[in-house]
Amino acid sequence: MTNFSSRYFPAPDGLQLHARDYEPAPGVKTRLPVVCLPGLSRNARDFHQFAQLVAGDPVSPRRVVALDYRGRGLSARDGNPENYNIAVECSDVIAMCGAFGITRCVFVGTSRGGLILHVMIAANPDLIEGAVLNDIGPEIEANGLRDIRDYLAERSHPASFEAAADALQRIHGPTFPALTWTDWLEMADAIYTDRDGPIVAEHDAKLADQLETIDFSKPLPTLWPQFDLLAEKPLLVVRGEHSRLLSVETLKRMTAHGRNVEAVVAEGQGHAPLLHRPDLFAQVKAFLDRL
Repeated sequence: MTNFSSRYFPAPDGLQLHARDYEPAPGVKTRLPVVCLPGLSRNARDFHQFAQLVAGDPVSPRRVVALDYRGRGLSARDGNPENYNIAVECSDVIAMCGAFGITRCVFVGTSRGGLILHVMIAANPDLIEGAVLNDIGPEIEANGLRDIRDYLAERSHPASFEAAADALQRIHGPTFPALTWTDWLEMADAIYTDRDGPIVAEHDAKLADQLETIDFSKPLPTLWPQFDLLAEKPLLVVRGEHSRLLSVETLKRMTAHGRNVEAVVAEGQGHAPLLHRPDLFAQVKAFLDRL
């Protein structure tokens, strides 16, 4: 197992942010680091198993850094909820890389994290050596985004982590038939915390407010021009077999946009796939090993 250190750094506006830093053993020669960016309401713990596998690889270990965005995980909550937006979070990611001495890396962006990379390619393209886009693309399906809005609006308070895992399985199980009970327990542990008493999701509840303002009667904006820039880099796009956020049609269009774009389907998973499951990890790792 590879241990991690909790590290704090200031955002450009001074807010205190947190990341997990998984470093291989001292003296071990490593390749470019991997920076993991989670989904909208998620945090660095989502990548724990994945980071251990990558950083602890006996042949080609890499440093892995996983970020808690502002308002998530151990990062400070923002007094202005309007700052929970992709542009500000992109600036935070760039600031983290600067604080941790990362000048070039491979990004793994799940959902929100992948959208941040669509912005970063214009703001700091040299930072991106390549990327894994986990169940996200330049075009988002309204039904999938509505699912996320409705799920976050519930703001559940489970009685135990086992109850949280049971609720996650009940809600998401139909689109994640491949997951085991251990997977659901690990997911609950990544999402919820009892640090301050009752078990609650470890993110600012105000995150859900921004989704309430979306007018689903109108087409959602797309990011195809930004994706074209991103597709100049080596990309691996992962789509959950049962994803309602990234469509099969959008995935096909993404792979047609450039010779650098590869795709893989996470069988038995929905939004967003667990990258550390053995069948999927082998394919993601093969992509990383080429960078």
